[in-house]
Amino acid sequence: MKNRNEEYEALKKKALEQFKTGQPLLGKDGAFTPLMKQFLESVLEAEMDEHLDETERVKGSRRNGTSKKTVKSSDGEFELETPRDRESTFTPEIVKKRETILADNLEKKIIGMYGLGMSLRDISEHIKEML
Repeated sequence: MKNRNEEYEALKKKALEQFKTGQPLLGKDGAFTPLMKQFLESVLEAEMDEHLDETERVKGSRRNGTSKKTVKSSDGEFELETPRDRESTFTPEIVKKRETILADNLEKKIIGMYGLGMSLRDISEHIKEML
């Protein structure tokens, strides 16, 4: 398994190559797509953690796997896994139920914050505050 520094260097190399050749950095084969997918899925997991508070657990709700959906960004599509709960009361905010198009401004903000050196955790916290 690669460590964070190796992953960062591989991402940086791929992004530079794609940028030089005019290929999109997002979309199916884009260098930033795995980053965007990882970020969105970690925010969805954090939203689920927040949703499954003591009250929900007493009602019998708990995690119930994930569902997959294809999300369209400004530069292509990628598959996103959204967590589910037993009672089907979880309503995600970052990518809402039945929403399949990622807002352009959110996508650009995430990439911009990552480019400024913010960690995925810092970006997640910032997005949570915005929502």
